[in-house]
Amino acid sequence: MESTIDQDCPICNSESGLTLIVHSSEIPYFGEHTEMTLVCDACGWRHTDFIPAEGRKATAWSFEVESSDHMSVRVVRSSSCTVRIVELGLEVEPGQNATGYISNIEGVLKRFEDAIGLILRSSLEDGEEGAENVSACEELLRSLSALRVGEASVELILLDPMGHSQILHEEARSWELDSEEIDSLAPGPQIPVIDSSDLDN
Repeated sequence: MESTIDQDCPICNSESGLTLIVHSSEIPYFGEHTEMTLVCDACGWRHTDFIPAEGRKATAWSFEVESSDHMSVRVVRSSSCTVRIVELGLEVEPGQNATGYISNIEGVLKRFEDAIGLILRSSLEDGEEGAENVSACEELLRSLSALRVGEASVELILLDPMGHSQILHEEARSWELDSEEIDSLAPGPQIPVIDSSDLDN
């Protein structure tokens, strides 16, 4: 379903409205899911999130990544989810432009690699001042590469105060987050409130 809602763009403040695209599908082992995408035609801003049909509690997921076979394990990450690889000191919190995605563990690692690559390139331009960062980035990239081929192991953790994220593997663990843990997490993007009457237009 596609419709236009009377809501200013949160990025460019265009008053021409946002396009709302809603698509429901069945995700194996995860149940019915609704993919919602808001798009601003004026500036190109786009926000996608995945919402399960059933209500969810604030939840954490953990999975021990120990072999190259684990690269294909499915991951559903919502826009409110914090992703951690504790052993490598890596963490991605949801920012104001965070979006949800469905990927696999290899795809999650690739996102970390891309972010580290940006820091590495910037540090290389800094010359001697960036030498320490260059060394740290190169070491992280080596560690992630070893993980891809099963020469290392780490714990991948998803922390989602909205409970929309999941690791789809029988060995993945999940537990409910307590109020203190929820308060310590970044909430993710503040999406414009959509009145149900907007969907009828």
